[in-house]
Amino acid sequence: MKLKEYLFTTLVTAFIVTLSTIPIPEHPPLGDVPLMDKWVHMVMYGGLVFVMWIDHVVRNKRTFSWKARGIMLLYSIALGGVMELVQAYLTTCRSGEWLDFEADAIGAAVSVLLCIYLNKLWNEKISVRK
Repeated sequence: MKLKEYLFTTLVTAFIVTLSTIPIPEHPPLGDVPLMDKWVHMVMYGGLVFVMWIDHVVRNKRTFSWKARGIMLLYSIALGGVMELVQAYLTTCRSGEWLDFEADAIGAAVSVLLCIYLNKLWNEKISVRK
């Protein structure tokens, strides 16, 4: 596996790491939306799985096997866990939360399910072209 084969995944990972370690404003936009922070976590880590699917299946034309699904899910969940530990122990401007980690895992899991469906559509589109 070459890094350039997973360029989008690498960029999104760097984006998540950056967003997870920079200070957040005291009054963030949409701060009055209930559980907004958890929605952001679900979208970020769900988006990471989606981008991994694009890199793996669409760009590199690989199969979306159970192994690939598991790796994508575990990578996203592990990154979420590591980032929560980084926030808790290595930053002074952020705090790690178990609920954030759970939101990361939920977003990743839902995205894997969505990618299974998208993969079915993608394969049907490919077979129609042939």
